[in-house]
Amino acid sequence: MPTAHANGIDIYYERRGSGPRLLFFNGSGATLELAGPMLDPFTARFDVVAHDQRGLGKTSIPPGPYDMADYAADAAALLDHVGWDSCRVVGTSFGGMVAQEFAVTWPERVERLVLNCTSPGGKFAAFGLHTLESKSGDELAAIGATLLDTRFTPDWLAEHDADRMVAEMVAERRAAPAPDGEVARGQREQLLARSRLDVLDRLDRITCPTLVASGKYDGISPPENGAAIAERVPEATLRVYEGGHMFFIQDPAAMPEILAFLDGE
Repeated sequence: MPTAHANGIDIYYERRGSGPRLLFFNGSGATLELAGPMLDPFTARFDVVAHDQRGLGKTSIPPGPYDMADYAADAAALLDHVGWDSCRVVGTSFGGMVAQEFAVTWPERVERLVLNCTSPGGKFAAFGLHTLESKSGDELAAIGATLLDTRFTPDWLAEHDADRMVAEMVAERRAAPAPDGEVARGQREQLLARSRLDVLDRLDRITCPTLVASGKYDGISPPENGAAIAERVPEATLRVYEGGHMFFIQDPAAMPEILAFLDGE
């Protein structure tokens, strides 16, 4: 099992594919075991390094609290471990938050950057997922659907098969038995770190070509949050896709454009 020991923890990572070097950041609560298939489009074209972020999966669950700077420092240490001075970077949702923190701290290490369905914090904060812990099952299901895509009412889903499949896939994951003990603590520490993010006033430090990709109907990181990022990153391009928080599945144009951007020189 490949691990990098850094910052007092063991970081579990995987390296797959070949091509230009790419660092991949996963979303909230996502581990490589659960979200591994999301890597497939990238590993077909890139040499990809991805890891379980601190508190999750096979990586250590150190004492909290965690800050976004901790997640970024773990990624920098992982690049040192695999011998990469710089690489392309893609982050989705929470992963996009870590990617922003990483890019403003070590801009020289980021060659190209893609930020998917994410937020910079501050007055453009993402929806506070940590607040959902007190919700009942039925209430959580209803809220979760419209957070995923603001159109996802029962009537909409009854008439749109593809969107219903997306909603059911996410609902099935949420319906899994809740973890307890240290696993639950690690997940909560991540959500709390997410709620404290505020990189807004440092985004002008990002020096590489950047694609900010948002879903038009995203209820977690609405498109105005993506626009706020793009306005502040000097070499940023904003694309708003048809879909919500999982627009890269919903809009067939999204993934080819993301891959083409990362593949650019």
